[in-house]
Amino acid sequence: MQIFVVNCGSSSIKYRLISMPDATLVCSGLVERIGAKGTFLIHKVFKKGEEVVVNKELETGDHGEALAAVVSVMIDKESGVISSADEINVIGHRVLHGGRAFSETVFIDDVVKAQIKKLFPLGPLHLPANYTGIEVAEKLFPKAKQVAVFDTAFHQTIPPVAYKYAISDEFYEKNGVRVYGFHGTSHKYVSEKAAAYLGNPKAKIITIHLGNGCSMAAIDAGKCVDTSMGLGPLSGLIMGTRCGDIDASVIFHIMERTGMSAEELQNVLNKKSGMLGLCGYSDMRDVKAAIKNGSESAALAYEMYAYRIKKYIGSYIAVLNGVDAIVFTGGIGENDGAMRVLAVKGLNFMGITYDEANTTTSAEGIKEFQAKGANLKVLVVPTNEELEIAKQCYELSISNGKG
Repeated sequence: MQIFVVNCGSSSIKYRLISMPDATLVCSGLVERIGAKGTFLIHKVFKKGEEVVVNKELETGDHGEALAAVVSVMIDKESGVISSADEINVIGHRVLHGGRAFSETVFIDDVVKAQIKKLFPLGPLHLPANYTGIEVAEKLFPKAKQVAVFDTAFHQTIPPVAYKYAISDEFYEKNGVRVYGFHGTSHKYVSEKAAAYLGNPKAKIITIHLGNGCSMAAIDAGKCVDTSMGLGPLSGLIMGTRCGDIDASVIFHIMERTGMSAEELQNVLNKKSGMLGLCGYSDMRDVKAAIKNGSESAALAYEMYAYRIKKYIGSYIAVLNGVDAIVFTGGIGENDGAMRVLAVKGLNFMGITYDEANTTTSAEGIKEFQAKGANLKVLVVPTNEELEIAKQCYELSISNGKG
């Protein structure tokens, strides 16, 4: 089964073509700067173990023209991997927010599309682009089944004691205000990999996804019971440009003192805060370079980033009444050993230890980071959200006899 995984952002499209059930990566790519000058496509094809890269400049256009360009390189005689778009069986769309309406992966029909449109206020920056991707794909791949995989779905097992806010129930009932959580495909994928690695499907696991966006989840026997992001992807950990947890009084105070509008302040908290606001850099590689050059603000930001993670580890151990494994993933979680050390340092009384020299790697690419002989595992598990989406699409198709 050929499954084309699509992730449409406001000005970009990320994609992968995966052959299931053997999970073979056929090609992948990225279109950036859609709707602006300098739109470009990077397309990677994997043939006989070798990677072939195609770089292509595109005329400024919309998502439809961008995705059409992707189809063009996919069927190209030299760099192509299919002979026509009709060879694609399923299109798996990453959809940011499922609200209360969607707790699992679904085939897309007019009813589902209408419900996604109703959810736009919960994800105003992402959902319209996700929706556009669906409509464009329906035209370009008319014979393929369209499937929505929601970033919030994995977190829908969180109980009311954790997902409700201490405000009037009216806001929940009428406006859907509650904790939804994000990065669900990543948390699901790495927690399942970790549980299999431990040989314990009932394991208590804390997953820590660290990238430009960051979140954590407490997982008990495969089910999420708490997560750090909430109604939107702003709360919780300190991120590249997002502030994470903040006292609501700060928001009112800033608006009253500066005259800043709600929209302006939302932009500040989402795009000009976090590591960028603290030290001027959103990319952790730039932050670490600044630390080497003696930047005190960068050093403090780095410590604050780790401190917030440590606070959540402690609270989630309390929620789970113990833990079997701490799992780091995402670009920073997988590659920044110093951050992992700082995040778990001083938690030895909980049984959490580390050994910077211990990088035992399993056949699956999972690394152990805890001190030798420790019972509680500290793991690095590479995430693969696109593969998780393809897996869910495949399972949905097979279970419904549409494979």
